[in-house]
Amino acid sequence: MSASGLAPPADGEALRFRDPVRARALLRVLERATRPREADPVCLMHVCGSHEQAIARFGLRAALPKGLRVIAGPGCPVCVTDAPEVDEAVTLAERGLRVLTYGDMLRVPGSARSLADARAEGARVEVVYSVAQAVDAARACDEELVFFATGFETTAVATAAVLLGDPPPNFSVLSAHKYIPPVMEIVAEMPGTRIEGFLAAGHAATITGSAVFEPFVARHGVPVVVAGFEPLDVLAGLARLVELVRRGEPRVENAFPRCVTREGNRRAQERLWSVFEPAGGCWRGITRVPNGNLRLRPAFVRFDARRRFEAWLRDPARPAPSPLAQQCVCGDVMAGLASPSDCALFGRSCTPATPVGACMVSSEGTCRIWHQYGGHPDLGVSA
Repeated sequence: MSASGLAPPADGEALRFRDPVRARALLRVLERATRPREADPVCLMHVCGSHEQAIARFGLRAALPKGLRVIAGPGCPVCVTDAPEVDEAVTLAERGLRVLTYGDMLRVPGSARSLADARAEGARVEVVYSVAQAVDAARACDEELVFFATGFETTAVATAAVLLGDPPPNFSVLSAHKYIPPVMEIVAEMPGTRIEGFLAAGHAATITGSAVFEPFVARHGVPVVVAGFEPLDVLAGLARLVELVRRGEPRVENAFPRCVTREGNRRAQERLWSVFEPAGGCWRGITRVPNGNLRLRPAFVRFDARRRFEAWLRDPARPAPSPLAQQCVCGDVMAGLASPSDCALFGRSCTPATPVGACMVSSEGTCRIWHQYGGHPDLGVSA
């Protein structure tokens, strides 16, 4: 038997990551381990929108035992892109520049307007599927082109690779990239937090390695388990995390060894940190996160849209948020202090067609995911 309570596959047997028999076995492991905590459930947090997608899509939260609570954390890079960062992109688009970005960013509200609003009024805002596509567009024209770059460290590596590849002089990057480990510090230090362990994102750890979480575990005394995104990945990660909590063993474990190593992808790390440096910055609705933003190093200043168009971005006019936006609780949702169904706007004024908060825009946003899967991903609870 493995540490997760599953027998390994027999010789020649393929491990199926959506195997209901193995899923039920893992759920029994979780049930036994958390039964003594039914009155005071073990409280775990994942910090990845892809984990919430898997949990909701496969109905895992409805199958979890009463003694376990899994909270969605700040794992959506679109959702945590701060309103002033969106305002900067909108300002550049309204000034006549071509602004290219990922599709999820179009409808994310800034202080009062989104890139989609600017485009509807004639601004040149275009969707690309990769930063490489944005560079190709810049090479095909002579005008200034700005790539509004969002995403965590996995996406930032791609941006770094492009900037190291000698892009054309008319190309620049407006970086809103974020770095996950620092925000975990914020969540762990929140007054009254009850988080007893963290499920870390396997794709990010493919780049950073699992060792990146070791200082965090040493400081806060809570375990971290790196997990993948198939149903068995998630359940095995939760089972191992619950076991570490039960034993009082704060350490990092890798439950995604087919993709993640302790050291990670060192070449990708070298590229990432040669182009970007950590900087303090606000994560939407949460707080200012020391070292949580990724900004271009001085050596790449010629590609830094904030420096290139500094005069246009200095103290841009920012309209007051709408009354509806002021009622949005996306920040509390991402900090694990509230669920989407706690928000009076959820599913009423705020829907994927008419998003008020950023969590309803992205496919990785908790509100969007919950809305997609019926308003509440626990099938035993009414929306």
